[in-house]
Amino acid sequence: MVMKKTDMVYISVQEPGDTLNNKCLENKEKNGRLQTESKTESQTESQHEDDGRGKWGGNLDFLLSCVGYAVSITNIWRFPYLCYKNGGGAFLIPYVIFLVICVLPLIFIEYALGQFSSSGVLTVWKISPLLKGIGYGVLIASAIYCTYVNVIISWVLYFLYQSFTSVLPWSHCNNEWNTINCHDVQNRSSGIQNGTVYNSSFGIQNGTLTSNATKKTASEEFWTHKVLQITDGIENIGGIRLELLICLFVAWLIVFLCLCKGIKSSGKVVYVTVTFPYVVLLIFLVRAVTLPGAIDGIKFMFIPKWHKLLSTQVWGEAALQIFFSTAVGWGGYITFASFNRFNHNLYREAILVPFINGGTSILAGFIAFCILGYMANVKGMQVAEVVDQGPGLAFVAYPEAISTFPVSPLWAVLFFLMMLTLGIDTQFGTIETMHSALVDEYPKLLRNRKTLFMSAICCVGFLSGIPYVMNGGIYILQTVDWYVGLITPMIAAIMECMLIGWIYGTDQFYDDLEMMTGRRPSPLWGIFWKFITPTSVVLMVVFNLIQFTPVSYGTYKYPNWAVVVGWMIGFASVIPIPLYIIKDLWAAEGSLFQRIKTRLTAGSDYGPALEVNCIKQAELLHLTTSERLENSSNQPDVFDEKQNMIQTV
Repeated sequence: MVMKKTDMVYISVQEPGDTLNNKCLENKEKNGRLQTESKTESQTESQHEDDGRGKWGGNLDFLLSCVGYAVSITNIWRFPYLCYKNGGGAFLIPYVIFLVICVLPLIFIEYALGQFSSSGVLTVWKISPLLKGIGYGVLIASAIYCTYVNVIISWVLYFLYQSFTSVLPWSHCNNEWNTINCHDVQNRSSGIQNGTVYNSSFGIQNGTLTSNATKKTASEEFWTHKVLQITDGIENIGGIRLELLICLFVAWLIVFLCLCKGIKSSGKVVYVTVTFPYVVLLIFLVRAVTLPGAIDGIKFMFIPKWHKLLSTQVWGEAALQIFFSTAVGWGGYITFASFNRFNHNLYREAILVPFINGGTSILAGFIAFCILGYMANVKGMQVAEVVDQGPGLAFVAYPEAISTFPVSPLWAVLFFLMMLTLGIDTQFGTIETMHSALVDEYPKLLRNRKTLFMSAICCVGFLSGIPYVMNGGIYILQTVDWYVGLITPMIAAIMECMLIGWIYGTDQFYDDLEMMTGRRPSPLWGIFWKFITPTSVVLMVVFNLIQFTPVSYGTYKYPNWAVVVGWMIGFASVIPIPLYIIKDLWAAEGSLFQRIKTRLTAGSDYGPALEVNCIKQAELLHLTTSERLENSSNQPDVFDEKQNMIQTV
């Protein structure tokens, strides 16, 4: 005897398959899609393949797309900085712990929700209609996020274009944009080149000596004076950088061409865009470990400062880094899993993707610290003085190091091609999340106009990115990056755990997983979903808010009005959550308690998208627990034969 939830109440049933079968078939009759006549094998297979949304061409398409979505540019620039800042090897301990107890269970939930219902981040909340506002919040956060990710890609494209030269423009100070404060790392022994006095590392230009406090490397001046042509603050936004505007257009064009056919096109593109960064990382690894001073950087990363483990900041920043670097709570995994076949073995990706992401961060960190150790050796300073965070590491420190390599333009091209593919993959997942969510929500309007709708998204995204490519655009981008997704993804993660652990119920969720995969998860997953994972995410929220500081850019302090705008951006994706709850409860009937209970319970239209999967899941559940145990112990072929027969439907 098991407790089974159907419609809006919990009832006790003997055969779980009966209730689910009746419910599932009834839903399909309501939708006018159930055909009770027998089907040929080819007809059934055709129906299984086509639910109007499309399916992945193969399992590897799905895995690579998820890896590309999880592994982003931040794995290259943010993890190394945080690892150094928080105790090197000691930082890796809480990093791995939170990967296991927080990220892995959440990704499992998102995969299962998307695959079972074949729904995006809006329609998936049929499982608990009252919480649909979370889907709208995630959608808004994703829309804001994707507008500035392509700006970062446009910077990468600009650097890539500038790399196709015999001498990298950021490797010396003989450029029109260089100032008197520029110093050249490669030519530190002399201020004279070809008989011309230039800005050397001694700070001498035209007989004038500059102080150490005002010295800037050639790569730093290239970034600020050539690429950004930055103003003195957000109050002075300046004009549009034409070169960056062209690069932004190219970035959105690449995204559109890769996504215009949906997952059928993006699923093939990822074979190149996901594997290429690992090829480049391995090439850089071989080069980096042979650099003079690399060992100093490696020591900084891997020799633990054990006392750091007593700091709550180390644990908090490790948790936040693995949470945000894997993009949990942003809806991408739900979206990608919704294109899986109903019986896909999602356990494999649920384990692989978070560990691949974590392993990539560690690999990138190892390479970064080898390079930073080398730069410390070249500059004659400590590794601590070389380390930078954010775009500064990707667009200043790395290019500066690359400029000292033999055949430096080749290394630069490889590096920025890697950065391009990392950014494009993340953008694929973000835009597809938005696209699929709205198509699922308004199928009659958009399902037959997917390409046109994708072009509209890309056009709006391009126009929205124009403020970022103005002279003061970096200040706007920093503000948006600082505040967007500050709370919403974590709220979504907490509610996913509460939903599965306490509202929908782990037993029902286990049944859903068994219907899809033929395997019932370990009870340990339920413990994580009910207690451990939501508690860890709540602690992240608290830590994030306690340690949060107002937005800044280097030494520049933002005016108060800019900070207020930043908080408005941060809460723009939170506001839909309570607003939708109020709206939904207002439209419901009954007392307040009855309304809440009714709207928290899975709707009658929640379930597999295809009736063939409804029939299949009901047939599988007709095997009672005792029957399955008996067959598995005494007649193992009976259950296997019956299950295989059903899977051929």
